Amino acid sequence: MPDSWKTKLLADEDWLGSFLKCHPSMSIRSPQATSLSRATSFNKNNISLFFANLTAVYQRLNLSPCDIWNVDETGLITVHVPNRVIARRGIKNLGKMTSAERGTLVTVAVAISALGNMVPPFFVFPRVHYKSHFIRGGPVGSEGDANPSGWMKGENFIKYAKHFVQHVKPSKEKPVLLLLDNHDSHLSIEVLDYFKANGVTVLSFPPHCSHKLQPLDRSVYGPLKKYFNRASDNWLAIQEKQ
Repeated sequence: MPDSWKTKLLADEDWLGSFLKCHPSMSIRSPQATSLSRATSFNKNNISLFFANLTAVYQRLNLSPCDIWNVDETGLITVHVPNRVIARRGIKNLGKMTSAERGTLVTVAVAISALGNMVPPFFVFPRVHYKSHFIRGGPVGSEGDANPSGWMKGENFIKYAKHFVQHVKPSKEKPVLLLLDNHDSHLSIEVLDYFKANGVTVLSFPPHCSHKLQPLDRSVYGPLKKYFNRASDNWLAIQEKQ
């Protein structure tokens, strides 16, 4: 080991370059930022406890796949992120048409069953007052609400709970299980009492673990945002030609 390594407590750049040449499968990459809460909460004890509770509820209610639902929301920015383009090397100012430079956030909440059925989406718009024309042209059965931030809050989620019950039609004789994250807006006393009165059993994911356990996060919302960007790109391209 060179003396400089002992002095600096660090390998030099020449060694790093040689190491990467000897190991072509390795590369310098930017890690994804992960909070300490997520890193520490996603552990064997928390996950085992969640699946033990899930098994107990599943057996107690004698559920079928069509009775197990997962709900989550995601934010969609009204100004989309342009897709990548092919351009000559060295060009610094490369632009692509978007609706504006800065956008506002619209939250969309979706519930999907283990059988693949879907409750029409519920939107939260960044407005003080909600107007029915906000969802004009949306999927059949869509509903919406508003608050200045555009995020889902407790007063919005109770309206979503009624939207969910209206479409799924659970009852105490035919209960359903609803999986969701443990955000405060989802677990208010008003929401839990309403779900209980209508035959909906709620099971929340462990805190800070939805990035690994939330099915909608893992398999639906990523592709949704890609398709949203692509559709926005195509629409703007048509408008530009016109």
